[in-house]
Amino acid sequence: MSTVDKMLIKGIRSFDPENKNVITFFRPLTLIVGPNGAGKTTIIECLKVACTGELPPNVRSGHSFIHDPKVAGETETKGQIKLRFRTAAKKEVVCIRSFQLTQKTSKMEYKSLESVLQTINAQTGEKVSLSYRCADMDREIPALMGVSKAVLENVIFVHQDEANWPLQDPSTLKKKFDDIFSATRYTKALEVIKKLHKDQTHELKTYKLKLEHLQTLKDASFKLRESIAQDEGKTVTLNSQIQELQAKVQNIDKEISDNELILKDLRKIEGQIATKSGERKSKFEEQQRRYAALAEENEDTDEELTEWKLKFDERIAILESKISKLLREKEDVEDKMRVLSDVIGRNTKEIAKYQAAEEAHISIKNERDSDIRSLYRKHNLGSVSNGSFSDDVAVDLADRIQSKLKDLSKELQEHKKSNEVNLKAKFDQYLDANKRCDEVEAQKKSKEDMKTAILKRLQEKQLERDSLESQISSIDVSMLEEREKKMQIEVERRTNLLAAREFDFNIRQKQRELFFLEQEIQDASHERDSMNADSHDRVLLSIKKTELENLRKKHRRMLDEFKEKIRTLMKGRLPPDKDLKNEVVSAQSYVQREYDDLDKKADETRNEVTMVKVKAQELSSNLAKLQKDLESRRRFLDSKLQLLDPQSGEIDSYLKILDVAKEKREIQKSKYNIADGMRQMFDPFERVARAHHICPCCERPFSTAEEDEFVKKQRVKATSSAEQMKVLAVESSNSDFHFQQLEKLRITYEEYVKIGQESIPSAQEKLSKLNEELDQKNQALDDVVAVLAQVKAEKDSFDALMQPVEMIDRWFQDIQILQGQINDLEGKLDLQAQGVKSLEDVLNELKTLEGKRGNLHDEVDKLRQDQMAMEKDLTSLQLRWNSLREENIKVSHTLSNIQNIEEELDRLAAEKSQLELELKHLVEAVVPLSKQKVQLYDEHEALVASLNKEYELQADIVRKFQQEVDMLLNKFSKLKEYENFNHRGKLKTLQDKQAQSEAELKRCETRLSELLVELEKDRDLRRNQAELLRNIEENLEYRNLKAKVDELTREVESLEDDLLKIGGVPKIESLLQKLSQERENILTELNRCRGTLSVYKSNIDRNKVDLKQTQYKDIDKRHFDQLIQLKTTEMANKDLEKYYKALDKALMRFHTMKMEEINKIIRELWQQTYRGQDIDYIFIHSDSEAVGARSYSYKVLMQTGDAELEMRGRCSAGQKVLASLIIRLALAETFCLNCGILALDEPTTNLDAANSESLAAALLRIMEERKGQENFQLIVITHDERFAQLIGRRQHAEKYYRITKDDFHHSIIEAQNAFE
Repeated sequence: MSTVDKMLIKGIRSFDPENKNVITFFRPLTLIVGPNGAGKTTIIECLKVACTGELPPNVRSGHSFIHDPKVAGETETKGQIKLRFRTAAKKEVVCIRSFQLTQKTSKMEYKSLESVLQTINAQTGEKVSLSYRCADMDREIPALMGVSKAVLENVIFVHQDEANWPLQDPSTLKKKFDDIFSATRYTKALEVIKKLHKDQTHELKTYKLKLEHLQTLKDASFKLRESIAQDEGKTVTLNSQIQELQAKVQNIDKEISDNELILKDLRKIEGQIATKSGERKSKFEEQQRRYAALAEENEDTDEELTEWKLKFDERIAILESKISKLLREKEDVEDKMRVLSDVIGRNTKEIAKYQAAEEAHISIKNERDSDIRSLYRKHNLGSVSNGSFSDDVAVDLADRIQSKLKDLSKELQEHKKSNEVNLKAKFDQYLDANKRCDEVEAQKKSKEDMKTAILKRLQEKQLERDSLESQISSIDVSMLEEREKKMQIEVERRTNLLAAREFDFNIRQKQRELFFLEQEIQDASHERDSMNADSHDRVLLSIKKTELENLRKKHRRMLDEFKEKIRTLMKGRLPPDKDLKNEVVSAQSYVQREYDDLDKKADETRNEVTMVKVKAQELSSNLAKLQKDLESRRRFLDSKLQLLDPQSGEIDSYLKILDVAKEKREIQKSKYNIADGMRQMFDPFERVARAHHICPCCERPFSTAEEDEFVKKQRVKATSSAEQMKVLAVESSNSDFHFQQLEKLRITYEEYVKIGQESIPSAQEKLSKLNEELDQKNQALDDVVAVLAQVKAEKDSFDALMQPVEMIDRWFQDIQILQGQINDLEGKLDLQAQGVKSLEDVLNELKTLEGKRGNLHDEVDKLRQDQMAMEKDLTSLQLRWNSLREENIKVSHTLSNIQNIEEELDRLAAEKSQLELELKHLVEAVVPLSKQKVQLYDEHEALVASLNKEYELQADIVRKFQQEVDMLLNKFSKLKEYENFNHRGKLKTLQDKQAQSEAELKRCETRLSELLVELEKDRDLRRNQAELLRNIEENLEYRNLKAKVDELTREVESLEDDLLKIGGVPKIESLLQKLSQERENILTELNRCRGTLSVYKSNIDRNKVDLKQTQYKDIDKRHFDQLIQLKTTEMANKDLEKYYKALDKALMRFHTMKMEEINKIIRELWQQTYRGQDIDYIFIHSDSEAVGARSYSYKVLMQTGDAELEMRGRCSAGQKVLASLIIRLALAETFCLNCGILALDEPTTNLDAANSESLAAALLRIMEERKGQENFQLIVITHDERFAQLIGRRQHAEKYYRITKDDFHHSIIEAQNAFE
């Protein structure tokens, strides 16, 4: 432990700057006495400055600390403090601090000169001097003395002005204790550790994210490489399939191109046939129509008919010109008649309109006169005539009516104003009465509120009086005194019992055991630290084991997840881990082959089904085409038959119709031949009769009359025969044409019969067989597909299982590799640790020692708890004793309160009586006022009702009168409007115009009749000429149409022959459809293959590009390095957390233990020293300022009975001095383990004689207890000679020092013999 030996003072305050004053410090006591102002406190100040470098308070930056140059008569003075002390290691050290104070012109300048430490070299014995800056010296000396600077300043060397710091403001007290406990330094250390832990936790999150990212990249790179290999194999297979499909497409395209050319030619021929057939049909129909319309078939040639037609145009042109002229004149007359008719119609409507207006005007005028008479009678305006009024008379009468209306309205307004004045006067009377009533009511309510408040106060006072009386009624004063005496005896007994238990001795014994146990724990900690040299291998081993455990968990978890699926697919067997992948791959290969075989078989079956479907579709298409062809031929035959013979009926009667037509043709031809033979006989007969005048048949001679008669008959017969020939020729031609048309339908009919009876049944039979075959093929395909679906489901299960199985196998391989690495590391560590204790043994030993230390702490805590429990019981008894004394005081105080309450009750009763009297007068005054208010209100309401009723009756009369006047004025306005528009003049003008238009219309009708007669004559003339011309034109057109029909018939027959030679369109279309379907199927497959190929190639390229990215470069190494970094950081972070908790717990334990120890010492010293009875003991109370923060607030409390009171502001000056001394003594005994020095400057300030003596006794007791310690030093400075005699005995110090001043007022130090 450190001590101070000697100190030299020169030029400090009143010490002479030229002479050296030396003081030697004795053990255990150095006593310094002297009068006030002699310079005693300067010694404490010099000790503090030498050890800490801190100047005393109020020295004006050092100006007052150095001897004043003005006093010395110099411009500059120098001061020096030289202190020799022994360090905690018992090494002598000399501390030298020099100062300088210079007097300038206007101010003084203080300067701290060089600081020096001198020591003896242990090896050479030479003196060694080291120069320091002041700040370095301030840190070095407290370290050498083994205590902190705060303890030196606030406990050991405390200035007289700062001696009472324990009872200063809370902030100063907290700062002092925090410095003493070094709480700030450790709190900062905790904050640094916590911040570092938080930063590393954040880094750990980052490292985990990086590791997860790298693990993802690692798995992704493995999948990419595997995907590339699979896609490249599939690409080769698809390329070969694409080449085969492209060859097939080229062959089919060639076939389709050839058939399309054929189909194009066929469709072109069909189009031509359809066009020409339609044209021939329309021409033939036109020919039949023209032939039927011919009035007479002309036998002249075409040239003769054309020449006759040209000459006819010249004759007809003149007639047309005349007809056109007549038509134009007729149209002009008709237009004029139409215009005149429209004008007459419009005029008729206007005339009717004006006539209706005239009638309405007369009606309104009559109504006006009637209304005027009615109003005059109704309102007593005088008598009027019964006849019709002229306009002036009517206006005059109406003005008189309006004047009467204005008079009535004016009277109504005046009556309304009079009513309002009366109502206002009556309501003002009501308001005045109401106001007076409200004022009285307000006074009444105010008095009632005051009465209620007084009653409430009376009740409260009575309750308070009753409560106080009940409190004192149960108190017995004599019993209180007896209980107080018994309580005093019990307090004395408990005090003696507490002293007999010797708690302090037992606690010190346990603390000594704790000290030795701490030494053993330190040795074990050193051994543990030495074994951490191979920390890297251990960290790596820990990482590997953690990684192995994680892999095993992941492996087991994944295996458990897919175990049932594997067992199901492997037929109930679960392969071992090492063979799992191989067996699953083998089973998958078998299922894949089985699936491929079934898929191939399904494709073959599907192709067969497709082929059968194609055939069936082809047959169905052919059948549909045959049916369509049959239907088209049927419709064609039906339409042709209906056209040729509307009565033909069904197509099946075609042959019968054909036979009938043939027979009819023969009959008509025979008739024509007979008629032609007869026509050829008439001319020879006439020539013979004219030449020979005989009958050509019987050769009988004719007379002239007979001959003329015979010729005439012949000519008549010839004429009738010609007409009959013409008819027969037409009928014969029609029959022949009819037969020819029916004959041309024979081929179509035969094809129709063949298709219906042979082709269609044959196709239907083949289709039925193909459908049966298709059903069989579909059934076989369904069976294969069902089996394939089962195998595919099993294959898909294997495919889905492959990735987990590969992951399980890869993890199993990683587990084997990690297990080998862990075995190598464990072998290496076992080899290094061979022959010594393992780290685990050391840790177990350290744990055992810490457990023992915890048990000792628990025992100490238990002793202290027992001590505190007994002290608490004693304090409780003292508090109860004090409470009994206080109870007597309370009784007297209660009696005084009861008397005051009685006086207050009397005063309140008087106020209550006065208020009741005033309330009675107000109640009597309010009744008549209320009645008057109600009466006035009722009168006002009755007046309002009567006046309103009267006003409404008059207003209703005026309102009805106003309506009648408005209606009358409306009729006046309508009459005036009629006169203004002059309707009568307009009516007369229209009637004149109407008569003129009707006369003009009759003249036009006469002229139109004349024109129609003349026009009809010209048209009849033109019509006869036109009929002749039309007959010639119709003959020419008929011959042209017949030639065109024959030509079109030949062309259609030629095209049909070409079509039959090439083949049918349905057949080519069916073939093209089949080829196109086959091409589409192949192209679909080809596109699918190409799309799949492009996907595989893009996947390969993308995967290769992805693998070349920087994120996949050295991914395995980066993943391993990141894992190592994560694990080492996790371990370091866990250690930081342990260090933080250990330091935090140690700080809490240290603070609690120290505070308990300090309070125990304070309590002992107070009870031994203080002679008053008002304070049982004092203690320092500490509270944590915030949850989780190691920051405390402090205050000095005093125990007074059962009450804990803050001492600051409640104690006297002497109590304050004594409390501060005791707290410093307790702090010195607690914190100065390596430094046994304590300096007391004027400890008896403000203390009375008894407390001074008890303080001296306490100091003597402390010195007696510490006399065995060589390094205990108590430095006491006092001016109290009595106190100095009490402690300055010879057994403690041979000498003491007296400080005085010489003639030059310089302080001097003199050694004197100790007191006897």
